[in-house]
Amino acid sequence: MERSPRPAVFDFHGVCMTEMVTNNWDNLQNFEARPDDILIAAYPKAGCTWVSYILDLLYFGHMGPDRQTSIPIYKRVPFLEMANPNLPTGTEMTNQLTTTPRIIKTHLPVQFVPKSFWEQRCKIVYVERNSKDSAVSYFHFNHMNKSQPDPGDWSSFLEKYIEGQVMYGSWFDHVTNWWEKWQPYSHIHYMSYEDLSLDLGQALDRLCSFLGLSPSAEEKEKLAAAVKFDKMKENNMVNYSTVPIMDQKISPFMRKGKVGDWKNHFTVYQNEMFDQGHKQKMKNSTLKCIARINHFNMTKKLPLSSPQDL
Repeated sequence: MERSPRPAVFDFHGVCMTEMVTNNWDNLQNFEARPDDILIAAYPKAGCTWVSYILDLLYFGHMGPDRQTSIPIYKRVPFLEMANPNLPTGTEMTNQLTTTPRIIKTHLPVQFVPKSFWEQRCKIVYVERNSKDSAVSYFHFNHMNKSQPDPGDWSSFLEKYIEGQVMYGSWFDHVTNWWEKWQPYSHIHYMSYEDLSLDLGQALDRLCSFLGLSPSAEEKEKLAAAVKFDKMKENNMVNYSTVPIMDQKISPFMRKGKVGDWKNHFTVYQNEMFDQGHKQKMKNSTLKCIARINHFNMTKKLPLSSPQDL
């Protein structure tokens, strides 16, 4: 059986995209958000599924075990812009939800988010992950997900990533534009993958405060146990093992979940090149995420050449 070709990225209003998003563009832009909708936004591989599961448990964890054991997370929290052939679109799946509030996820740059979310003043949770770990995770994800463009080898992918020539465009533009939107728009909660990893309890408290939720200590303890990375990795309703287009023999959808794993991939040269690009692209931003990038910088010596098993 002949394999379907991988999609190619193309410039779409200044951002690299594929037809998976643009095929449903008019319906996407005309999507009618509701005032109580909650949108989870993030650059790919920044923890969007993690936060989706957290919010689903916060709002609907009381609905009994059937929901948790029979409905995969991508049906509970639809991917708004998804438009894969022969599947319901993300907008259709969202409009079919019967739960309230509707929890929706997106990887869209802020300028592409349907205007109704701003008009309805919906609550938005933006999740940022440091750029180096994001690059590594995105590389492995593109290898295992047949609906993504072929990433090539690690070195060539990293160059494309730095220049924003990957699906959803530049990480630098994505995080800084959302950051700038957050400052005048009080309905955005800006959080980081690192916060979730290093102090889950505190990150949950801040998230609940933003959402106006007051779970009991017992409920928070139960939720925290359920959303630990190793626990989610084993959960077939969360780990995307039910999605045929993702080949988890190549790489699991939930691979490591570690902060600082980039040190196992970047060479000394690649790290220096990346830091130079990061400094240049972030020079005008007030978002100082470089501290999180270098938080674990000195704990492991970088290799001189890339590992051969990538």
